[in-house]
Amino acid sequence: MAEPEPLRLLSETRFDHRVPDGLPKSNPTVDLTATWDASAENLLIYRPKDQVVSKIRQISRPGIAAPEPLALKWKPDGQFLAVGWSDGHVRLMGLEYNKAAHHIPICPDSSAKITHIGWARNIIGNPPNAHSHPSQQDQSLSSWQHDMARELELGDKERPPPVDLPRELTFLEIDASLPKISPLPSSSAGDGEDAMVFTLRTSIEFLFQPFKADDSDQVYIMVVGTNDGRLHLSIYDSFVIGDFRYTLPSAIYRPGVLQLTHHTSHPTMSTHSLFLKHPSDDDRALYLVPMDLPFIPSSPINLSLIASKLTTVQKLLRYVKQAQLHMVVEYNNSRELPSRFMRSVQEDLAKEESGPSDIVPALFHAVVTGHLYPVAREWLVDQLAERGHKRWDKAVTSGLQNLRSLIHENLIPALERLSIILSRLRGLALFYDNRDDIGFSVTQITRAMDFVSCLKVIGHRILLQVMEELDFFNAFSAWLRFQIDRAAQSGSVGDELSDREAALDIGSVLAYVQHYLVQSPMAIFFDDGVTEQEAQADWQTVGEGSSLLDTIDMQLKQHEAGQPYKKGLPHVAYLVDQLDARASGIFRDIAEAQKRSVHFGQPTKMVLQHAMSSMDAVMCPDTTVGDSSGARTFTAITQQTHDSELYIFCTRLKIINGISTKISDTVASLRVQTSGKIVDLKFSSGTTLVLLLSYPGKTAVVQVPVQSPQINYAPYTEGDLPPPQDLEKTLATAEGYRVSPLPDDPALSPIQMEAHSRSEARGEIAPRVCLLGRDRATWKVFVLEDGIQNESSNASSVAQTPRTFGKANKENGRSGKDSEAA
Repeated sequence: MAEPEPLRLLSETRFDHRVPDGLPKSNPTVDLTATWDASAENLLIYRPKDQVVSKIRQISRPGIAAPEPLALKWKPDGQFLAVGWSDGHVRLMGLEYNKAAHHIPICPDSSAKITHIGWARNIIGNPPNAHSHPSQQDQSLSSWQHDMARELELGDKERPPPVDLPRELTFLEIDASLPKISPLPSSSAGDGEDAMVFTLRTSIEFLFQPFKADDSDQVYIMVVGTNDGRLHLSIYDSFVIGDFRYTLPSAIYRPGVLQLTHHTSHPTMSTHSLFLKHPSDDDRALYLVPMDLPFIPSSPINLSLIASKLTTVQKLLRYVKQAQLHMVVEYNNSRELPSRFMRSVQEDLAKEESGPSDIVPALFHAVVTGHLYPVAREWLVDQLAERGHKRWDKAVTSGLQNLRSLIHENLIPALERLSIILSRLRGLALFYDNRDDIGFSVTQITRAMDFVSCLKVIGHRILLQVMEELDFFNAFSAWLRFQIDRAAQSGSVGDELSDREAALDIGSVLAYVQHYLVQSPMAIFFDDGVTEQEAQADWQTVGEGSSLLDTIDMQLKQHEAGQPYKKGLPHVAYLVDQLDARASGIFRDIAEAQKRSVHFGQPTKMVLQHAMSSMDAVMCPDTTVGDSSGARTFTAITQQTHDSELYIFCTRLKIINGISTKISDTVASLRVQTSGKIVDLKFSSGTTLVLLLSYPGKTAVVQVPVQSPQINYAPYTEGDLPPPQDLEKTLATAEGYRVSPLPDDPALSPIQMEAHSRSEARGEIAPRVCLLGRDRATWKVFVLEDGIQNESSNASSVAQTPRTFGKANKENGRSGKDSEAA
């Protein structure tokens, strides 16, 4: 064997702080690294040359400690970083924006702590002709595609029609033809998690990315574990399936809580492997539990499509709620300052023995007759004056204009998008009406659409009233300024004031004084006088079968006629809450339908003689099972007091209709030379285990082909471990075995490692190992030469790269280039 060459350095980063245990975490698709600076309480994302790409910090209320990250996990495509914080939330951070794009409450009451986050990708279907030969694809295209193009005039010679017309129609999106959603005002409308998320164009575009048909064959699964034994399952970034608690079978049952410590899966299999530990085992035992998710391959509706639409609905509801809060703020801004000005004169008028006792008749009298009562004159000259009038005019004008913009640019466009998505979901519910496993019905979607329609109607009514009130106020403001200037003059009225008086719109001034001055007609939509109990009581009187639009229209007519009406029905805040409640019910029913199919398989208890020091696992397909689908889970473990020995457990599963059955458990033991020790280990693929070995005077990275026939796997029973084989002698001639020394660098002395396979998701990046130095501040990335070019690299490419089909595939030579993630 030729003399091994040292690994080639790809990049180097120097952190300005000591990295805590368990960190840093490197991005699987680009050269980015996430770490935590405990002294500054900042979560930092670095790129090479010591550059900080993003700085993330959670702000807490006074007197409460700021949350700290407990678990980190990059999304397999590298777009998001999931951070489990000590306040019980998992927040998904985007690379382009340092605010949380999604918030997933795991244990918001802080009753438990997050212990582990697993995030994986699953293939949910094979696209047509995905595995056929290019010549066969060309032949199938020529058989009908060009005929259809010629007869129906679809496409042209250079751009033929879609390869699969039903598929293209299924994933047809019109989002690109809709106006983009506008950012909300930068001023905060609350102290919630979403207060600042929707205020920047970059974050809006990042959150509301259109669904891509090329991504329709994949879905991302997140599993979050807590120290009280909960397993939280969600898909497509933020759609929650539910919580589970795994209990050991009666044959091996032990009281106590099982905590999730690791998770692995393979893109082509719906069964995931969970690794749980029991507190009484003192880290000497580990339970491998298969978690079957049969809803991934068996969902009647494309899972990626439905999850995309549901998460978009969730984001739009968050956006609508923030828009509603901003509307309330702007409405209050337009009313508060004038109310304070008028409150002082109201008190003075009430004390007068003669004349009007209210501001409305006093000003109405002044508009009609031109005569000002002494109290009103004193108020205009001494209290309001020119400065007060400018403040009044600015407060009302800016408040109404901002309210108009919020409705026209934010609320109504978001409601239009909601209508389109709900209409599509209603169509799916109609098509699959005879299926009870989709989780939602036509009635549910129709009722949610009714609430959206009511909000659109009320939004348009508010918009009309805002524009009308703004016109009337401009006339009233001009009249008010004229009265202030005239009252301030001691002599006769000059020509300038006479010209201004002639230009006044007295009719509009009277309308404003009579109908808008004290209380706006929009108060019915924003009034704070409606309590939550009253609103709930009003909504309980609305029957499920009644027309919601007709009901609210009748309440508005009763209000206009001066008759009693149910105040909670037309109130915007309660309408938004009711819509959110309806949507939450739909989400809950869909999640429950998927949750019922989740199944936990037969566990495997891996028992060692000493406490574990390092562990990693990987899943890969097993082609030896036969007609059914099969899987292998390799688990590599080292012990604290025996750092030269390595145990590799292999668990084989048979998977039929998404449900797994264990076939066998085997184990192998390997030992490095007596002078060497295993510092860390990581799987880079389903065939290769990467070891970080330390020898006197040198450090090496060793690639171990775990599926090599030269490794002797013996049947495993609990506690029965085979004697170790010599690593170097056993694998000296094995295909894929490779020893790569590190370049001489005494300052590095690595103590921790991460390994990544080749990725093309965001530009081609070679396989690499990332090493953390002993000073816990030096981070170096080396190119890892491929040990085996087979299923592992193909699976990795499938797992990381979005697919493209048809002519684009043939021209590009690889998939994913045209659908590069944002």
